[in-house]
Amino acid sequence: MGRQTWRWVTDGGIETDLIFNHGVDLPEFAAYPLVWSDDGRDLLRRYYAAYAGIAAAAGASLRLETPTWRANPDWGAQLGHDRTALSEANRESVTMLHGLAEEWRGQVPEIEVTGTVGPRGDGYAPGPVVDPDEAADYHQAQVRAFAEAGAAGVAALTLTDAGEAIGVVRAADSYSLPVAVSFTVETDGRLVDGTPLAEAIDRVEEAAPPAYFMVNCAHPTHLLPGLSGLGERAGRIHGLRSNASTQTHAELDEAEELDAGDLGLLVSTHRELEGLLPALEVVGGCCGTDARHVAALWGVEPGSGPA
Repeated sequence: MGRQTWRWVTDGGIETDLIFNHGVDLPEFAAYPLVWSDDGRDLLRRYYAAYAGIAAAAGASLRLETPTWRANPDWGAQLGHDRTALSEANRESVTMLHGLAEEWRGQVPEIEVTGTVGPRGDGYAPGPVVDPDEAADYHQAQVRAFAEAGAAGVAALTLTDAGEAIGVVRAADSYSLPVAVSFTVETDGRLVDGTPLAEAIDRVEEAAPPAYFMVNCAHPTHLLPGLSGLGERAGRIHGLRSNASTQTHAELDEAEELDAGDLGLLVSTHRELEGLLPALEVVGGCCGTDARHVAALWGVEPGSGPA
């Protein structure tokens, strides 16, 4: 196993990268409004181009995931965006990434555009227990926008509750879109509400099996304890988008400066995870990571990407 079996490069921590490394103001950590301006789309193009460069250097395929983690009704309302505006943002995000895929297709073996869904609540803190049917109804409009714009699938990132994960899968199933369910874990490898990762996977598998599972927004050292007892379930985890920092979510939430972490530690502990995840094929980053981190995980030099 290892890098030779990986298939997909995906991006890093788009919000933290843009805020801390590029000085971009993203109220409520929302990147989706960038698609509404020429300057914003140009910034996004440069951001994704770095990962296209990594894929080209690694001879790997590229998964372009939309900047729509916050483009749902509750978070959109805090920015003054109604459901019509959010649907437009979700569709436009997919359309923009399809344009980049066409532009770069000759330089990268394969490119796929995936719509990103985030949690209704705070991805760092536990909330009320989520009813799967209510979650399916809540996320339906965003998934519908992705389907209308021609997304190849859905990536549900930073989920903290199995019920919400089930709801997202049901919403995606209604539009025949494959979905990757990605949970966030704390430093003990459990979901933020204390649920063991194995238990969360079992609950989702029983109710609404996704295409596969991922883990994101956690340092590899945090996930390692959660892999004990997974057994055959480890083969259902196909993707990792790790944090650069070993800090807790509470510490990261209060941070005023970016913790870009120890790159050597990130790579070495990621290698430990790789040996425990036989089906790993999607590798990118999350909070605090940028193209340097993802390039190091893939064992290539970071570059500027396609012209």
